[in-house]
Amino acid sequence: MTTNTRTLPNVNAAAIATFLVFGMNGLVFASWAARIPAVTETLSLTSGQMGTLLLCTAVGSLVALPSAGWVVGRIGTANTVRLAGIVAGGAGTAIALSLMAASVPATAIALFFFGIGIGLWDVAQNIEGADVEHRLKRTIMPQFHAAFSGGAFVGALIGAGLSQIGVGLPVHLLVIAAIAVTLSLTAPRFFLPHQAAVAETHDGGPAASKGPSAWRDGRTLLIGVVVLGATLTEGAGNDWIAKAAVDGLGSSEATGALLFALFVAAMTAMRFVGGKAIDKFGRVTVLRASMAAAAVGLALFVFADNVVLAAVGAALWGIGAALAFPMGMSAAADDPRHAAARVSVVSTIGYVAFLAGPPLLGYLGDHTGIHNALLAIGAPILVALLLAGVAKPLPAK
Repeated sequence: MTTNTRTLPNVNAAAIATFLVFGMNGLVFASWAARIPAVTETLSLTSGQMGTLLLCTAVGSLVALPSAGWVVGRIGTANTVRLAGIVAGGAGTAIALSLMAASVPATAIALFFFGIGIGLWDVAQNIEGADVEHRLKRTIMPQFHAAFSGGAFVGALIGAGLSQIGVGLPVHLLVIAAIAVTLSLTAPRFFLPHQAAVAETHDGGPAASKGPSAWRDGRTLLIGVVVLGATLTEGAGNDWIAKAAVDGLGSSEATGALLFALFVAAMTAMRFVGGKAIDKFGRVTVLRASMAAAAVGLALFVFADNVVLAAVGAALWGIGAALAFPMGMSAAADDPRHAAARVSVVSTIGYVAFLAGPPLLGYLGDHTGIHNALLAIGAPILVALLLAGVAKPLPAK
């Protein structure tokens, strides 16, 4: 009893710190994304040129994600978040200075390093979230992802508000960078020691970590496919619901924005309450129900002939998209000895889908209309539904 009494507050402190780190990650990303129009104007770019510039962030993240598990395995989750915060904060400062100089090449380089920071941060926070979940012995990962969604929502509001009152993007980014660095350096002090290090020591030292590459582990790759379907579902909703409502239903831009807000609100709310459902019914059952809800919501949204039905569809779509990604992270981290590498693999697969899926839907929408193009994500949703069984928890060792 004495050990448990001493340990529980540490786990609770780690949970709060992880919640803050997830929220800050979302706020940092959305603070930038919400003000992309200001960047386009400052640098005098066309939409196509801005799209190319944004790829620099994607490339940076895709460089960082596959190696993030290796980094965590060597310096731990706390130090990885600190490193990521410094990189992201430094890159944010560089973006601000580059915009002041109206330099496209300097902005591109800064965005590349911003992507590296965000990618490292994402993997480290998910591994820490899984460690906290293991110690608490209850599902809490969806709440961490709700914190990310909430942070992104706050970041978008801050960006919109500062834009409205005329605060320049460079000043905005400098303040956010300072906050991000401060939080990323302080909050991880409450993190748990990453369990992989302990497990490897007890199981025979470094030899215990020398198993097959996570990229050759069949279960990990199948979880990645499930997460791919989930991220395509979430990414398509984030990027295209508002536009599809305007094009497909002839609604106003304000109505489209409200349907998007409903989608995000439903997803965030489900992430806050979904952990109890997962603990009660099991990860596989909830994952199947989530993908089914996403498929029904998508179909209802696309085929609805009025705003009310479309709103019901958007809400169901958001509910269905909410839990699959955090459940995928939990499933990848079931074995603490290999959690870092496997979470890195699943995050990479999911991130590729999150970045590539929405633009591909846009290209398809040029031929079919974006409203009908959304039906294309029905296929990966159904694949995720069929493969949901791979998320079954591994037996305790």
